[in-house]
Amino acid sequence: MAVTPTQFARTTRTSANWSQAKHRVLAAYREWIRAAPEIQTMYSVPFPVSVIRTRMRQEFERHRFVNKLPVIDVLLMQNNAEYQETMNFWKQTTHVMSYFKTENFRGDDRLPNSFMKGFLEGRN
Repeated sequence: MAVTPTQFARTTRTSANWSQAKHRVLAAYREWIRAAPEIQTMYSVPFPVSVIRTRMRQEFERHRFVNKLPVIDVLLMQNNAEYQETMNFWKQTTHVMSYFKTENFRGDDRLPNSFMKGFLEGRN
């Protein structure tokens, strides 16, 4: 864990060109991948490190085809804030587990879709 809250802080920057943006995105991706074992132990995530890394990869892949430089810069700023909050243990385990909806025991289908379905299942 971090000793000082500003250890993972990054200054806000804008990318001058596409190669610089690509370099910054790859650096952020590597940071997350390297931090996966520590995140697993800090938040007691019940999944292996490989599952955590796969989910991290999916989050980066979700924005793969963004083709505007200012949008990439905003996404990188959000990434830096998310990384700092995660590594400084400013989140709770439920915040981290919300990224694993399908594997999470409290997935989207934990509640019945309608009143009648819940009534017939015996839920109150």
